[in-house]
Amino acid sequence: YKTFLYHLYDYFSIYLRNTINNKPLIIKMKVSKLILLFLMGIMLGKAQTKKQMNDQTIYQFEVEDITGKAFPLSSLQGKKVMIVNTASKCGLTPQYKELEALYQQYKDKDFVIIGFPANNFLKQEPGTNEEIASFCQVNYGVSFPMMSKISVKGKDMHPLYQFLTQKSKNGVMDSKVSWNFQKYLIGKDGHLEKVIAPKTLPNDTEVIEWINK
Repeated sequence: YKTFLYHLYDYFSIYLRNTINNKPLIIKMKVSKLILLFLMGIMLGKAQTKKQMNDQTIYQFEVEDITGKAFPLSSLQGKKVMIVNTASKCGLTPQYKELEALYQQYKDKDFVIIGFPANNFLKQEPGTNEEIASFCQVNYGVSFPMMSKISVKGKDMHPLYQFLTQKSKNGVMDSKVSWNFQKYLIGKDGHLEKVIAPKTLPNDTEVIEWINK
């Protein structure tokens, strides 16, 4: 990009020498100033575009893991990510088994699952972070990263889920978290790519094909 700007500057410099060589100095200075402003505008536009692209990835967020430690999502760059809201007392809770199996199968192939316990649906995740962590380990041997409990809907919706559910923020689509175990699939560049319904199993063909593509 810098090379392009240099070539553009050289072109205008040659143009100036050939067209206004005999013009008064003040005219030359004004034209040079306009060219400089034009090039600065291009560079500023490029920077703003890059910032907008970064604002449409999950990498802008830092969350807390289930032990309370900071977990920057920027640490997941280069990986495909499944973000799923979980609950311990839901009819879909056995999906923990398929989630763990999926994680074990693909964790060494640039894929990770991030679980977010949430108590939004019929209060089916009433426990503390410690209780949730123990439940997941004892009953399902969960080893994929689990985060601290958050809200995934309503006025207290976590900023990450505001991003996931609003096209104005993620640049892709609007959605609503309809129940526990809804899955958001994030590409290796941090952008939202798919939303998978709660009742669709983690090892569904659509998910496997997405991981492998």
